[in-house]
Amino acid sequence: MSHAPLSSHPPTPGSPFPLGATLVDGGAQFAVHAPDAERVDVCLVDGGVERRIELTQPTYGIWHGSIAGIAPGQRYGYRAHGPWEPRRGLRFNPHKLLLDPYAHRIDGTLGDAAALAAYEGTDPFGAPSDVDSIRHIPLSVVTASLAPPSVPRLETPWEETVLLELHVGSYTARHPDLPPPLRGTYRGLAADPVLDHFTQLGVTAVELLPVQAFLTEAPVRARGMRNHWGYSTAGFFAPHPGYASVPGAEVDEFRYMVDLMHTAGIEVILDVVYNHTCESSVDGPTISFRGLDAPGYYALADDGTDVDITGCGNTVNCWSPAVVRMVCDSLRYWRTTMGVDGFRFDLAPVLGRDGAGAFDARAPLLSAITSDPALRRCKLIAEPWDATAAGYQVGQFGIQWSEWNDRFRDDTRRFWIRETGVRDIASRLAGSQDIFGASGATGNRLGTRRPWASVNFVTAHDGFTVADLVSYARKHNRANGEEGRDGTTHNLSMNHGHEGPIRDATILANRARHLRALLATLLLSTGTPMLLAGDELGHSQRGNNNAYCVPADTPVVDAWPVHWAAADPALTEYVARLTALRRDAPALRQPEFFTGRATPTGNPDLVWFDGSGTELDEVGWADDSHRTLQMWIDGSDVRSRSASGGLVGDTSWLLILHSGDAAEVVVGAPEWFSSTLEAVLDSSQPDGSPTSTSPVTVGAALSLTGPTLLALRATTRPVSG
Repeated sequence: MSHAPLSSHPPTPGSPFPLGATLVDGGAQFAVHAPDAERVDVCLVDGGVERRIELTQPTYGIWHGSIAGIAPGQRYGYRAHGPWEPRRGLRFNPHKLLLDPYAHRIDGTLGDAAALAAYEGTDPFGAPSDVDSIRHIPLSVVTASLAPPSVPRLETPWEETVLLELHVGSYTARHPDLPPPLRGTYRGLAADPVLDHFTQLGVTAVELLPVQAFLTEAPVRARGMRNHWGYSTAGFFAPHPGYASVPGAEVDEFRYMVDLMHTAGIEVILDVVYNHTCESSVDGPTISFRGLDAPGYYALADDGTDVDITGCGNTVNCWSPAVVRMVCDSLRYWRTTMGVDGFRFDLAPVLGRDGAGAFDARAPLLSAITSDPALRRCKLIAEPWDATAAGYQVGQFGIQWSEWNDRFRDDTRRFWIRETGVRDIASRLAGSQDIFGASGATGNRLGTRRPWASVNFVTAHDGFTVADLVSYARKHNRANGEEGRDGTTHNLSMNHGHEGPIRDATILANRARHLRALLATLLLSTGTPMLLAGDELGHSQRGNNNAYCVPADTPVVDAWPVHWAAADPALTEYVARLTALRRDAPALRQPEFFTGRATPTGNPDLVWFDGSGTELDEVGWADDSHRTLQMWIDGSDVRSRSASGGLVGDTSWLLILHSGDAAEVVVGAPEWFSSTLEAVLDSSQPDGSPTSTSPVTVGAALSLTGPTLLALRATTRPVSG
């Protein structure tokens, strides 16, 4: 069943819904949530001249009314009158023009920080400010209603999904095959050279860093910097205007991008930030939410200060009905009107916590998202931690959720720098059933989640690129203006004998080999792989592991751009080889966990061996000196389905991971396997091609020259018992 977009439903006269500005015959209806306000004015702004019109109908805490003569493109804001009682969280100040939380377009930038403060002087609990903010605040813009997207969604099965996390601006900012006006824009991301690259690379979905309109938070502005990543939302319904190739065209250009992505077979997933806003803490600016209903939009302490479990100054009150409604309305709008396929939720445990309380996977907002008819077929991905220890909830979300798996990241990194043995990497290779398959706080029964609930990654926007991960032993973040204090010190990285760039051929070869092993582990593990955009090109951020900001006047071309001109085409081909192997080998991307499954052959679905070809026992698993792990996967019962719905089959596979120095590894396989194997991938080679495709017999000794991941395919299919 399809669902019409929010904006397609004309308001019923006298109804407060839908919220925001909605065109009606002869004008527009405006509706804004401000339940404790005594009066709310719509402020129409034309050429710097403001006209105020009072909204006279308060219904359900929503002030609403119709105004004649309004057309698309009309700029506006709100002024909310009411009590100034900041210790109770009531911060009404009509001197502050406010953005519409439901605006579908936002135009302009922030001005003087002092003019944006709702309080006088330096005390956020002192007297209200009488400085008008109209010349220092962006404006909301009335938009026309839109028809649903014209290109059908793809609904790529989870087990076939390969994610590419990218920044809309940075990824194409220096793309040599794009006209300069398209670089760093929505249209540029949908241009043929970029779509061709995605197709060649073998990714099925892009996960875009925040594209909901954002503004730079006060502490960053105070350092003369601007927010680059976008985790500082100002409007949950408006596309970020900075990514439009033509000013003011961001809505149409975003929809155009999504349509072309879908035509090319690429899904679009948005990184959304509903856990905090750009208004920072109570001593920050009043831009929108705080001036309309601070107690409704934010989690506040008894003294009126912000509860901060996000590390960003404020925390959205996800147990408030107004917030539940706003977030679901926002998600539905991006799904039905803007056409996106799913969402990755930043600091998602916040959405399941009442202030700083315990996490509940069945919290009102999380339940509303998964039960919404327009959202239930979306891909839903949680970043399962926030800024507190209590917020670390990996594996604890409901059965409709996938989650970023930081334990995959850390265990993979540890294995390839020889910090651990084989026990933990085995769990990650097999889909992290220890995290996602067992009962948890959600009350899940064993097996109710699938391996693809684990979104596997070795690098992401937050941290080193993969090239830097093998080139730097420590972070180098002084460019951020925080004297190197920001960013994690826990990188599990390795510089191979020299910090940063070098021309030494041996060091470069060792780095490249390490990098290829990391990427092979990512793309051949069970679960949902996520690549960091630029990693396939060898992109470096010069050792910065927290590239969230740039100087305020930095042009797009210089804002942490991916350097296409310096790309490593061999690395791109290597990643494409890995994704093709994954695509063609259903046994390596299974939709159900291994352990306990009875296969048609009557044999176990998974067997592990050490470097001598001996099946691992309890002693072997506990021995952290082991540097070699062999993973035998029975291909007789992969339980994936074709597009027509039939079960697909595969051969059996042997993955060999060796993180040590040069060594001989004896090929292991179960005693019932009587055929031979064929090497199809060797990560020690620059292009991943095996040095030999001759049949490999069980018990043969393979000479490995150092860290290597080998993928070997059985030359015959398993025979059912």
